[in-house]
Amino acid sequence: MHAAVITFPGTNREGDVAKALQQAGAKVTHAWHADYDLPAGTDLVVLPGGFAYGDYMRTGAIAARAHIMDAVRAHAAKGGYVLGICNGFQVACEAGLLPGILMRNAGLKFVCRMQHLKVVRTDTVFSSRYAHDQVIKVCIAHGEGNYVCDDETLVRLERDGRVAFRYCNADGDIAKANPNGSRNAIAGIYSENLRVLGMMPHPENLIETLVGGTDGKGLFESLASAA
Repeated sequence: MHAAVITFPGTNREGDVAKALQQAGAKVTHAWHADYDLPAGTDLVVLPGGFAYGDYMRTGAIAARAHIMDAVRAHAAKGGYVLGICNGFQVACEAGLLPGILMRNAGLKFVCRMQHLKVVRTDTVFSSRYAHDQVIKVCIAHGEGNYVCDDETLVRLERDGRVAFRYCNADGDIAKANPNGSRNAIAGIYSENLRVLGMMPHPENLIETLVGGTDGKGLFESLASAA
């Protein structure tokens, strides 16, 4: 698996996600927002977390219009894989790669803490190393993580099995641990072809026991094994 990690002005998690991918066995090449093309042989594009362009206008809105995003959209249109994490999820929605949008957290405060997730499906290139309904612990750090979409889109996401992860507590209860007000406790969604994943939590920060756990490794090992 050859991953291209995109850096925008204000991105700050490109090193973390690159390490997670390399640890899992993937090849990583870094790309810049002003590039017009992805690195040759790219299988996976990663839009990392941070504050692209300072989150001016709306989170992800300016980054979605960067030169490199034309190449990312073309990559996705041809069936290439795309992973957007936190700010990358916001960029993916603004770029039209995923439906819906990320709004201010329901409590109007930045939330930074450990968070449990329920793995909704395990038959995708992003999730094969997890078990169905497995509860994993990663971390969140966002001020605009409230996933919002219209009712028709929500019905379609649920009907077609495009919810990737839901916020939950340690017991897997999704009704008691929604940190930002996201509809149906949605923490991540897939595109129609299941090749684009956007998620607010940061699995790349939970790959070492030294920092509190390794539950994030499954996502990157799933991607690396897909090669």
